Amino acid sequence: MAPINITEKDFTETVSVSGIVLVDFWAAWCGPCRMFAPVFDKAAAQHPEVVFAKVDTEAEEGLSRAAGITSIPTLMAFRDGILVFSQAGAMNAAGLEQLITAVEDLDMDDVRAKVAAQAS
Repeated sequence: MAPINITEKDFTETVSVSGIVLVDFWAAWCGPCRMFAPVFDKAAAQHPEVVFAKVDTEAEEGLSRAAGITSIPTLMAFRDGILVFSQAGAMNAAGLEQLITAVEDLDMDDVRAKVAAQAS
């Protein structure tokens, strides 16, 4: 499945679903973003169980600010609505595959317990 474009209006709804959501913050003028785009698109085709989403930082400046984006591309990974990874910089195909596997292998009960402990 091809990546979906998301905006400030549907960001929270998109990342809050159960399962894995990868979000690529990008801009058309960004060389590393253009290099990462085909890697992201190919992974999307190989992992239909994962939601692949893109945020155009030029069109969604408010969302980018709210997400703390200071460098692009930035890739965020959410699982079951919890942010579990965020990193700036283009990633190669092997790195993206490793990330997907690592997010799939997370013990979400442990992650939820750590989130709850940080909140209290």
